Amino acid sequence: MNDVLGRAIFDYHQSNTDTKLWINNKYGEPEEMPVATYFRSEDDMPDLEWMALEQCRGNVLDIGAGAGSHALLLQDWKIDVTALDISALCATVMQARGVAKAIQGDIFEFTQQKFDTLLMLMNGMGLAGTIEGLKELLQHLKTLLKPDGQLLFDTSDIAYLYEGNLPKQGYYGEIEYQYSYKNEKTEWFNWLYVDERTLQQIATEAGYRMEVLMDDEYGQYLTRLTLA
Repeated sequence: MNDVLGRAIFDYHQSNTDTKLWINNKYGEPEEMPVATYFRSEDDMPDLEWMALEQCRGNVLDIGAGAGSHALLLQDWKIDVTALDISALCATVMQARGVAKAIQGDIFEFTQQKFDTLLMLMNGMGLAGTIEGLKELLQHLKTLLKPDGQLLFDTSDIAYLYEGNLPKQGYYGEIEYQYSYKNEKTEWFNWLYVDERTLQQIATEAGYRMEVLMDDEYGQYLTRLTLA
């Protein structure tokens, strides 16, 4: 898939100009994603992200780290953090911004070491794409966790998008998106949002204990999974 998001992040880092990044979807109008969001300072991070970062302990793997803003803050707190992103351009930006351990790679293929904390913010778990993909990802992440390790991530219940008319086929949190930036578009890809009840069932079946650390009025919530 074209690295459209990585290109937008790289260009913003080079020029500090927020060229429009669009997210096309199949349920409504295209939405603009401000690229500056990936370069947020600690003062601009929402409470949910703050709580997740404050819960990090030991050595941390920041999965889908983007421009490295969370990793940089953890570094400032003297936490040993490795920032992983599938985009080579994002890894380049993170290195340029001062992330000490910034690597390019696919989390599904990452096996190098075990961690005390696996961190996936900005709905990072969405990269699983589907419910079946989530089950596969949770099994893989178990191999990256130390025995007393934790997985921290946020996701959302997006039932509100359907105004009471949930689709009859498939899980309603499996959404198709497409990035559009300048003259480039990605292929359509799946991104996953999971309601709390469904996540609890999947996590339990996968051998995790689940704890909701924070939620808000928009259906977004922060979760900690630990090995059962």
